[in-house]
Amino acid sequence: MFKKPAIDKRHFNLIFPNIFGFKGGIQVYSTFLLKALQDVYPDAEYDVLLKYDKHNSRQPQDLQFLPSTRFHYFGAFPRLLQTILFAINIIVLAIFKRPTIVISTHVNYAVACYILKLLTGTPYWVVAHGLEVWDIENNATKLALQKADKIISVSNYTRQRLLQSNNIDSDKVVILPNTFDASQFKINPKPTFLLKRYNLTDEQPVILTVTRLGRMAKYKGYDQILHALVKIRFYVPNVHFILVGKGDDLPRINALVSSLNLQDCVTIAGFVPDEELCAHYNLCDVFALPSKGEGFGIVYLEALACGKPVLAGNQDGSIDPLAEGKLGCLVDPDNVEEIAHNLIKILQGDCSNPVIYQPEYLQQKTIESYDYSNFRANLARLVVDISVN
Repeated sequence: MFKKPAIDKRHFNLIFPNIFGFKGGIQVYSTFLLKALQDVYPDAEYDVLLKYDKHNSRQPQDLQFLPSTRFHYFGAFPRLLQTILFAINIIVLAIFKRPTIVISTHVNYAVACYILKLLTGTPYWVVAHGLEVWDIENNATKLALQKADKIISVSNYTRQRLLQSNNIDSDKVVILPNTFDASQFKINPKPTFLLKRYNLTDEQPVILTVTRLGRMAKYKGYDQILHALVKIRFYVPNVHFILVGKGDDLPRINALVSSLNLQDCVTIAGFVPDEELCAHYNLCDVFALPSKGEGFGIVYLEALACGKPVLAGNQDGSIDPLAEGKLGCLVDPDNVEEIAHNLIKILQGDCSNPVIYQPEYLQQKTIESYDYSNFRANLARLVVDISVN
């Protein structure tokens, strides 16, 4: 049973891009980080600076933060003024409040944290996710990372990339992987309401991708799946691909679907609310995201927890949730032939890794490694040694 520490005077200043209204990997990680800290230290003080959220941002009902949490919003300001005010407040708020520690969940805010440390000696931690820390070119950001008291990496892959090119003390870089709410993802039959919505039969093979569809997110690999479908449908004629997500790349994706003549076997579902995510995972026969830019990839955990075979790229943090391929299929994300070949094998029940057809095992191993209770316990071990003012 989880035991809460005695009352103390810890004061956390947490610096997030946003946590309300947009649900990307960094936002989800930031949310769980705040929740876990408050579980561990319910009597501490919390100031949370949110660069892109606004005062009227709706807090989802399932996010239960302490009523005493002080949120500071900067999303209503014009972009340049927003950046300036956000950086100033990181420093000024901490000068007046003198927090025990400052934790930033994005490397872009590390410079302000470093300036604060120079002025007051306040220690700071930075969370490293993926692309944003793999090849840092800004010297000020590099210096701020080097001077951080601790860097929390979400995956072993990101930790290795971070250490390769940034001259950082390896002892400072610890791994605290992403987590997920396992209670929200169950193994169930294909949901009837989605079969009807997408005009599918229960026996029809379905490939699913859940991701952001932005012009800067083509590294996610949905283009490769579309190109692979041209070959896949020769071997699996009634295959259907459902692409879930929103973003500014939709017009180009639609044009690509048309140019490949795939309109009859592709559904671009758009945004899917959280309460329907589990149903979409259960609808599919394989979850595919052959990305080459993931820091970790929470969607892999969600799909595995629903007992689904997962295909991912072998050149990024995707290898962590898939246990280096033990729990799924890792492919070269640039090789359309390899992607097609493996998706065909998976859908035909002939994948070389038999584990992917064992839903309860996939779920069990994923929960054992990445459930929220593990995240909270690991975070507690990290913060326990922080000196209290």
